[in-house]
Amino acid sequence: MNHIENDDKYSGLTVNSGVTQPPVVNPYLQRRKRRPLPTVAEMVEGILKGDVTMLSRAVTLVESLSPDHQVLAQEVIEKCLPHSGRSRRIGITGVPGAGKSTSIDVFGLHVLKSGGKLAVLAIDPSSERTKGSILGDKTRMEKLAVHPSAFIRPSPSAGSLGGVARKTRETIVLCEAAGYNNIFVETVGVGQSETAVHSMVDFFLLIQLAGTGDELQGIKRGIMEMADGIVINKADGDNIGPAQLAQAQFRSALHLFPPTTSGWMPEVLTYSGYYELGIEEVWAMIDRYFEFVEGNGYFERKRSEQARYWMYETINEQLRAHFYNNPEVERMLGEKEVRVLDNRQSSFTAARDVLDYYFTSLRTNSSI
Repeated sequence: MNHIENDDKYSGLTVNSGVTQPPVVNPYLQRRKRRPLPTVAEMVEGILKGDVTMLSRAVTLVESLSPDHQVLAQEVIEKCLPHSGRSRRIGITGVPGAGKSTSIDVFGLHVLKSGGKLAVLAIDPSSERTKGSILGDKTRMEKLAVHPSAFIRPSPSAGSLGGVARKTRETIVLCEAAGYNNIFVETVGVGQSETAVHSMVDFFLLIQLAGTGDELQGIKRGIMEMADGIVINKADGDNIGPAQLAQAQFRSALHLFPPTTSGWMPEVLTYSGYYELGIEEVWAMIDRYFEFVEGNGYFERKRSEQARYWMYETINEQLRAHFYNNPEVERMLGEKEVRVLDNRQSSFTAARDVLDYYFTSLRTNSSI
């Protein structure tokens, strides 16, 4: 390539031709073309047939931030909705290190022994700095990951638990339409994720540890009131005694709480996920719960309440997005933020000014 800098009038300046590009490591390697997106009809047909590939692509659409993908995803969900609802939805939570993934691995295998299919939806915490996520749940569920009747789908929280919770709720619909009659939803294990997961499952299982010196500290009123069952993990070897002590403490604490809306008295059991001890007893407890709530009508009532809850949650999310995605509102927010930081306007009057503009624009149907 000829460079103008090599002209004689630019004395003392020379531009080298550069290094020759090395050959491709694999000369037979061809860049794969992205497969065209299936139509809504093709995805729905594949999902109803239990096609894991189509299910995965539909879930990817649900998780996508693209407006076009969201439109397609909602069409798929609407068509799958009549085929959903026939599963046991079980939420599993616990502090990091409590053995949630290991427990899900053994619980899942126990469920699959009696037939059926299992979907595991794991919300993976994302880095607040890089927004990245390891999504390594499959590495901790070694047996389920290779089981032909299991579908494991980790999703990054990406700093927005509300959005992820809604997408997990929609993914449940798709999995049920694909024939998965057991759904496990694993929480991040910190913050308010438990509340979000509790609002989309039928049974909420709390995994605790013993022998850490903070059994009483672990008895938090909020999470305890949500739990339908509490299990003490790692009850093996020298830890059996501490696990039984923790079991007694949790049972005593449960008696201090008001009765549950379902009428069910949460049970406290011990088990070992690593050594697969007490798994049948834990699952027998879950069977008893479903028999109880289906018998007194609470199961259907809770499903209806959850559907109403997610309708209003979706409205709140859409209103929030509509507000913040408006260019004029975005510009005003930047200006008001400067005024607030310079102490030229209070936070409350600044917020009122922006909201007044937004509502006025809605009424006049001008820029929104």
